Amino acid sequence: MTEHRFNLVVPLAHKATAMRNEDTDHRRVNRSGAVSQLSNRPGDVDSTMVQLMPGIRTTTTATRTTTTRALSSAGSPSADRNAEADFGSKLVTAYRDCRRTKRNSASALAFEANLERNIAALHDELTDGSYLPGRSKCFIITWPKPREVWAADFPDRVVQHFLYNHVRERFERAFIADSCACIKGRGTLYAARRLEAKIRSITENWSRPAYYLKCDIANFFVSIPKPLLLELFLTRIREPFWRWLTEIVLMHDPRGDFDYLGDRALMELVPPHKRLLEQRLHFGLAIGNLISQFAANVLLDVLDQFVKHGLRVRHYIRYVDDFIFLDESPARLNEILAEVTAFLPKYLGIQLNPRKTILQPIDRGVDFVGQVIKPWHRSTRKRTRNEALRRVATVPADELMPVANSYFGLLGQATASHHDRALLANVVRSRGHAINFSLTKTYRGTR
Repeated sequence: MTEHRFNLVVPLAHKATAMRNEDTDHRRVNRSGAVSQLSNRPGDVDSTMVQLMPGIRTTTTATRTTTTRALSSAGSPSADRNAEADFGSKLVTAYRDCRRTKRNSASALAFEANLERNIAALHDELTDGSYLPGRSKCFIITWPKPREVWAADFPDRVVQHFLYNHVRERFERAFIADSCACIKGRGTLYAARRLEAKIRSITENWSRPAYYLKCDIANFFVSIPKPLLLELFLTRIREPFWRWLTEIVLMHDPRGDFDYLGDRALMELVPPHKRLLEQRLHFGLAIGNLISQFAANVLLDVLDQFVKHGLRVRHYIRYVDDFIFLDESPARLNEILAEVTAFLPKYLGIQLNPRKTILQPIDRGVDFVGQVIKPWHRSTRKRTRNEALRRVATVPADELMPVANSYFGLLGQATASHHDRALLANVVRSRGHAINFSLTKTYRGTR
């Protein structure tokens, strides 16, 4: 294996250090004659327009043509020579991103036990084109409902972060502002606040009647056609190496090699039409992987663009596969429903779930991303609040404080949350912990 050196230590944010690094980089560039950063110079590839379907266009980012070296034994494009030296730092960044919530998992600990060697091995596999995803793990969760979850091995998670970090900006620049989830700064609180602002706009501060249409995709993740998804990715990815890696990651089928964790009887709780194991070849994304969450936004961005520019809907918001339309006329919402119902199977190969399609007056309350929006206030969904009370009452004592503080933060996102936080505080106090005056945080036990 080729010897590599990786800087696994985060540099100090010090002015003198930054100046020294800048000066060193400047001398290195002058000595080696390395090319400058991407700029609009003659010979660069200009942005082009790719026609996906009538009325919808996407733009590809400006890229520079580069010379690549192919390894005939691997049968796939290898990394660009000029970019190869930067792969190490990108892999280290991807590793740090990946371990953020998986530090104590068995696969993460095994990877970290021989960190530099493992990153070097990934580096070699990526640059010579021999990388292939390894064995996945499958298990069943039962709350809030039975669901099949797939977890890639830790090195494959690092590669997913590696790919995501490189391509996400070029896609997110084209996403509409009303596309939420798996985008930095656009979580559930962002979605709830934005929907509330739209409701206040269309109702003129709750003084006029209006209606909402709430829709959901039927069996969304397991019904996604992967060839179509790959085509959408490749319209914005021009570099041969990244195109190859995108195809490897997206088209990988974890069903071919996996370990099942837990009681197999739990699998019977998941309906067959919601299991990835029951889907046709090249259909379905594994729930639980970063790239699956990001790919959902890439696919449904086609719907977003159609809604905004084709149907010209002003008040619309989407969180993963749940989306809401607002309008003063229920007849107009029915027209929109008919258009979207025809559009999804024709262009994206998916369809709406008719049992979860709701058309109601707004003043009855809009249930979205775990909060219910009613005139002049937002409250936490009762099911979420009741689960918080149940879990805090039963969680082991050594886990009580972080779990309770997490639920205090979740409940506090709603504008009308004092009553819910008071109920939670009573449960926490009954278990011997102190609560601050504003009911937002718990402390160590008092007895």
